[in-house]
Amino acid sequence: MEYRAWRRRTAGLLLLALLLLAGCSGSSREGPVTVRIGVALYQQDDTFISTVVQHLEQFAREEEQARDIKLNLNVADGRGSQSAQNEQVDRFLSQGYDVICVNIVDRTAAAVIIDKAQAAGVPVLFFNREPVEEDLARWNGAYYVGSDGAQSGQLQGGIVLDAWRADPAGLDRSGDGVLQYVMLEGEPGHQDALLRTEYSVKTLTQAGVATEKLANDTANWQRGQAAARMQLWLEEFGGQIEAVFANNDDMALGAIDACLDAGLTAEELPFIVGVDATPPALDAMEEGALKGTVQNDAAGQARALVELACALACGEKPEGVVELTDGKYVWLSYATVTQDNLADFRSP
Repeated sequence: MEYRAWRRRTAGLLLLALLLLAGCSGSSREGPVTVRIGVALYQQDDTFISTVVQHLEQFAREEEQARDIKLNLNVADGRGSQSAQNEQVDRFLSQGYDVICVNIVDRTAAAVIIDKAQAAGVPVLFFNREPVEEDLARWNGAYYVGSDGAQSGQLQGGIVLDAWRADPAGLDRSGDGVLQYVMLEGEPGHQDALLRTEYSVKTLTQAGVATEKLANDTANWQRGQAAARMQLWLEEFGGQIEAVFANNDDMALGAIDACLDAGLTAEELPFIVGVDATPPALDAMEEGALKGTVQNDAAGQARALVELACALACGEKPEGVVELTDGKYVWLSYATVTQDNLADFRSP
């Protein structure tokens, strides 16, 4: 009797193991296993975020085929409201989603979402907008996928530095040996905005380039707001503005809009640089109005999110599909985009 009981227990454990292994790797008689991923965005009309979503949908289809599963991706737009995003997360949790991906509105509000996800036993993947480190450490089921804002600032500053070294007179139009610039910043308190603002200029000053900030202001990542700020600066400083640092491409494009509306010719435009390498920004580079940008890897973030989400939903070790730092962070590198390598970043 003892031997028979042992056989029954062993058979049961083997069956359970097989079910777990097959859970996200094949079809059952009833059809493919379904994995449900809820995606909560801070603002879907943000150009970079909309690009991430396009890649999410693409990689979700690829992961479906690779795993022989059905992957339901539900995207919700927070429209810049943390309370609205909290409600969207609550809905995903109450409806039994397997994983939640959050592009958080307010990076200081992550603790509430993490605690709710932990209570429901649902992994939560933050992306692009990094939560406070202490909040992410609250639970081992919380992760972050993104890039180092300091690196993007350094690379952006490097674009201007290279141009200064190659042709100082081309940037230093006043001939005073000082680079006069304005800074268009993302939303206040955003980690990337703070780091890009700091390190873009620091890269120049540490290399021995004298700089003078004529003005700075937040434009909240928005093209229209950036155009309005730039219009005022052009009225105040005119041709004194030799360079424009924008924390993202949309704001860089807004600065270009204001310059063109003011009647500046291509030769009269200041040296304008952005971050993200969005398709409209690459178009502006091709036209010569935007001098350079830094690629924020939208496709890489989307791929990491889909692969990590599916691994967690299927009970797999995340280290098997993505490279984790400190067991929580998936870091993707930025890349410099200039006229020399622009073709490498254009879609075929």
